[in-house]
Amino acid sequence: MHIEPVIKSVVAKTAHPLGCEQAVLQQIEYVKTAKPITKGPKRVLILGASSGYGLAARIALTFGGAEADTIGVSLERNPTESQSGSAGFYNNFYFKQQAEKAGRIAVNLQGDVFSQDMKDQVIEAIETYFEGEVDLIIYSIASSKRRQPDNEKFWRSYIKPIGDAVAGSTVVLENDAWSNLQLEPATNEELSSTIKVMGGEDWENWIDALINVDSIAQGCKTIAFSYMGPEITHPIYLDGTLGQAKIDLHQTSHALNLKLANYDGGAFATVCKAIVTKASMVIPGLSPYMTALYKVMKAEGTHETGIQQMQRLFSEKLFLDTVPVDGERLIRMDDHELSEQTQTAVNTLLAQMNEANFAQIGDYAGFKQEFMHLNGFGFDNVDYAQDVDLSIYKKDNEWA
Repeated sequence: MHIEPVIKSVVAKTAHPLGCEQAVLQQIEYVKTAKPITKGPKRVLILGASSGYGLAARIALTFGGAEADTIGVSLERNPTESQSGSAGFYNNFYFKQQAEKAGRIAVNLQGDVFSQDMKDQVIEAIETYFEGEVDLIIYSIASSKRRQPDNEKFWRSYIKPIGDAVAGSTVVLENDAWSNLQLEPATNEELSSTIKVMGGEDWENWIDALINVDSIAQGCKTIAFSYMGPEITHPIYLDGTLGQAKIDLHQTSHALNLKLANYDGGAFATVCKAIVTKASMVIPGLSPYMTALYKVMKAEGTHETGIQQMQRLFSEKLFLDTVPVDGERLIRMDDHELSEQTQTAVNTLLAQMNEANFAQIGDYAGFKQEFMHLNGFGFDNVDYAQDVDLSIYKKDNEWA
């Protein structure tokens, strides 16, 4: 099959397997030369392991010093005879390939992370591969919907402001165009539904399920990824439906921290820097800010990719004897992003930015390149003119 990039609005409809392999290999090479993780876990469960921070965390913990074995859960789109499949499918494939070459256990489970069936599969895998216990549980789920238990209905997540409509601008990757928008406020039902999908309830369900079957090791920690952003993004993000869901996630960390204290462990919400991920791309109004942020932080030498943040999180924060947190007991990986110097420079750029100059004012080229890399495109050492044999991703007539 010949695979070319197809983008609809801000969503990639195709992925190139050989480019995804390069993305995984580059992240592995980075962590091998970075400050090592010296007190890391050995048996890790990653819920949402196929891309973004979940994949970066899995790579860092396996190859960045801890030499962890991992179980990764994700919901992916398999390739077919006519479709390329999702980038996450190939990320999982190539991560497992490299981890097993390094002598590590890497179990990929595909399915609905919210379902009881997946919890049962994970518990069985922990018993089979980890002698019944995990040392770290990473919750990295960004989903548009969650099936309600015992019926066929769904809770859905909505990216909307609360109270008043919000005007803003976004960049459409499909045609590299600036677009003005107005977001209408969420209803109470939409807010409640978003919290059900993106808040902390399912995270707590997972920890409770593992506690109930004695799968929590002594000293076990759990983290969930969050974002807050600067004041300029608050009307669309922190003060909106997604932000309220993240606040629920933060509150859940306190309840889980008390539960894991019985195992001399802990639970932490981890606030990350804004980066290009599948989830961040669909947040209206965030892309102009991110292009300005990339421009400033690269000039300052403080820009971090997802893999750089995860290596720093595990080598310098989460596994210290005392985990450094802020006044709300959050681990702040957005410390460089939210520095006064950085935000002053970003706001200066945003004040100048419009539809005619956004590509020059901000780092749109770097922003777009990261998006392409997420989906396996734009790597110099991949021959995109060649057809790809997708049959190699099958084993015994089942997709790997």
